[in-house]
Amino acid sequence: MSGSWRAGLLAEGVSITVTAKAYRLLRAILMTATEDDKMLSRNPCWIKGADNERTPERPILTLAQVFELADRMADRRFKAMILLTTFASLRWGEVIALRRKDLDLTARTVRVREQLLELEGGEMRLCPPKSRAGKRTISIPSAIIPALADHLKRFVDEAEDSFVFLGKRGAFLRGGNFRREAKWAEALKEMGLTGLHFHDLRHTGNTLAAQSGASLADLKARMGHDSDRAALIYQHATRDADQKIADALSARVKAERKKARKKDH
Repeated sequence: MSGSWRAGLLAEGVSITVTAKAYRLLRAILMTATEDDKMLSRNPCWIKGADNERTPERPILTLAQVFELADRMADRRFKAMILLTTFASLRWGEVIALRRKDLDLTARTVRVREQLLELEGGEMRLCPPKSRAGKRTISIPSAIIPALADHLKRFVDEAEDSFVFLGKRGAFLRGGNFRREAKWAEALKEMGLTGLHFHDLRHTGNTLAAQSGASLADLKARMGHDSDRAALIYQHATRDADQKIADALSARVKAERKKARKKDH
């Protein structure tokens, strides 16, 4: 029970940290039900390490993999969704809440004004973004504009308030419906990818933005974060990668010089 519940949270894009906190709370509640109230014979929360908030290294797609994944979506409505989520660093709730009026393909921007959350009991509710910084306007790479224009033309009603990404029957998208209709697992298997969550598209987008040399302030604005912490993670990762490149170049220079000295002797 606890295993499938935890897996469901992670699959929906809930962070490791939040999932771990929720797991600890559930385990404490069930421990009371088991030891104090004798309502259960044993605590079903038994997953080793599930309460650990240490975030494992998440997969990062290459540019080629992002476009391949988009092309492999079983339903063509989701090609533009994959591209926009990645290259605008959007959260799941943000991308499924987008309206036609939020996309300006001439200015090449997408505006995040709200998010769509699935509440307990299954109700879908439009809410403000996670923080004040969550309301933002993000520039879109020109390379994905044709896919977005095609999507708007083929799948989105002309009304400015029309939602950009909906399920097959015109209802709000839910994580399970998306994975089923897009055949997400099948696409990942065909590409030889394992353990990729939808949230990792945002992670990939954040990484690409950091690799472009964006400043801390620019990264925070693009990601929709109030604090420096998350943006610094991507900057540090980029600096680490850059240092490895520099070390590799240094090793190559040393090898070439050593080879040259041997020739001289």
